[in-house]
Amino acid sequence: MINKESPIPIYYQLQEHIKDLIEKGELQPGDAITTEREFAERYQISRMTVRQALTQLVNEGYLHRIQGKGTFVSERKIEQPLYRLRSFTEDMESRGLKPGSQLISFEVIPAPGQIASQLGIQEYAPIYEIKRIRLADDVPMALETSYISANLIKGLTEQIVKKSVYSYIEENLNLQIDHGSQVIESSVANEVEAKFLKIKKGAPIMLIQQKTFLKDETAIEYVKSSYRADRYKFMIETKR
Repeated sequence: MINKESPIPIYYQLQEHIKDLIEKGELQPGDAITTEREFAERYQISRMTVRQALTQLVNEGYLHRIQGKGTFVSERKIEQPLYRLRSFTEDMESRGLKPGSQLISFEVIPAPGQIASQLGIQEYAPIYEIKRIRLADDVPMALETSYISANLIKGLTEQIVKKSVYSYIEENLNLQIDHGSQVIESSVANEVEAKFLKIKKGAPIMLIQQKTFLKDETAIEYVKSSYRADRYKFMIETKR
């Protein structure tokens, strides 16, 4: 497995070998990884080289360390393609996962100026403010705040919000959702995000702002979300 005559760095060979075992399912989420000393003795390489390989896998999210216990295989990240607009519920169901939402708050409020601008409505017009924790197989994935024009999308209730807002809009209101735009940036979890996502304060997260439009370019939703970076990744496909 380790070819010391190869121009490919030894740490990289070990890193790719472990990654291959994880991707093939030979190492499962939660499995303990062999210690640095055991790796070093097995392949006759330095512990520093082993540490470099394991650290890179930790940085990439394949492994995680628990102080005093060792290094373990991480849960696999959910990959969301950005070239197709789907609701969180639709996305999880397509992967064979059970989608869920834990509703934090649901109320109608007057639209603040910045939110009104995003939705293309008058300031102080009524909007739904929906705060939810999005779950996959009962594991928190994202903390989400949605803003929807109450004059455009009528009749939303807590029960609808706990299922799929997109399905309600298309099937009950006969409005065709057409496209969306997203802005993604990296950040670290504050105290509130850490509490709801069940991660440590300062853990890496992805901040996403999304606007969703009908075919006539009417904005129907503006969403601000905090996604767990250890459980979620985004994939972009581009063409020339």
